[in-house]
Amino acid sequence: MLQPQAVVRNALTIGRESVTVFLTDVGHGLLDVSHSMLAMVGLAVVAGALFMGSQDELRDTLEARAWGWLEARHLARSGGEDLAAVAETDPTSAGTINTSSTADLADLTRAQANVARWIVRRYHVAPEPVARLVQESWTVGQRTGIEPTLILSVMAIESSFNPFAQSPVGAQGLMQVMTKIHSDKYESYGGHLAAFDPVSNLRVGVLVLKECITKAGGLSDGLRFYVGAGANDDDGGYAAKVIAEQDLLKRVAAGQNISPTIAPVIAKVAPAPAAVPVPVAAPAAAASESTAHAAASEQTAQATSSTPERERVALAP
Repeated sequence: MLQPQAVVRNALTIGRESVTVFLTDVGHGLLDVSHSMLAMVGLAVVAGALFMGSQDELRDTLEARAWGWLEARHLARSGGEDLAAVAETDPTSAGTINTSSTADLADLTRAQANVARWIVRRYHVAPEPVARLVQESWTVGQRTGIEPTLILSVMAIESSFNPFAQSPVGAQGLMQVMTKIHSDKYESYGGHLAAFDPVSNLRVGVLVLKECITKAGGLSDGLRFYVGAGANDDDGGYAAKVIAEQDLLKRVAAGQNISPTIAPVIAKVAPAPAAVPVPVAAPAAAASESTAHAAASEQTAQATSSTPERERVALAP
């Protein structure tokens, strides 16, 4: 007869062997399943690659979505800042930018939609990008205290809503900002190439325009500073043209039926009073820009009043 200790030892031995066999079988089973799953994943990848290679449209869509996701991640990590939508005292407190370059006219208010449709007919441009610019002008205008119709009128005179416009002296984009002079303002938008992004150019241009108006103490003189004629009484009629265009946009926003082919009534703007201080061209960059603006102003003065003034540039503050 077996002793109790021997029975216990036999039971433990049998139990260990059973557990070992069970774990070994489970491991072999998991290994087989893993091999099968990897084989299936490999086949699925090969099939997907072959399918994508034959579907150009689908591939382009997926690439665009992937690029958009990467772009959004980059902005989130870099903390992209809305430079033109903040007060001059705190240029880093605004939120991230909306990178969309188009908008639906149906999403605009009645006044905004009136202005967008009129600009589309007047300047022969696409409605979706213009709707986005109008929408952005209203948003930035509310935050900076600059009237949205003024922002749009500057774009109209400067570039005729051509985001790729460039003057011989280096003014670029919708609002013809001197990118080399204001390159620091584009840093949060990804660098100087953002000058050709419509929304980024708009926001930087508004920031420069606000600085010019603040420095000059008034709209007309601020526009002179913006175009680089702050030290002169004659700006080639630039301020008057912008103000006349803004008057049309105000009337359109109010619901008036204004023909898109109408010529704006340009009033003569009184010259700047002698008491207005002349900005000191201390930095070398400012001095070089003033020289460039003088050349641009002389060229523009020879153009007819109906020609869009794409030679105009933004004066560095």
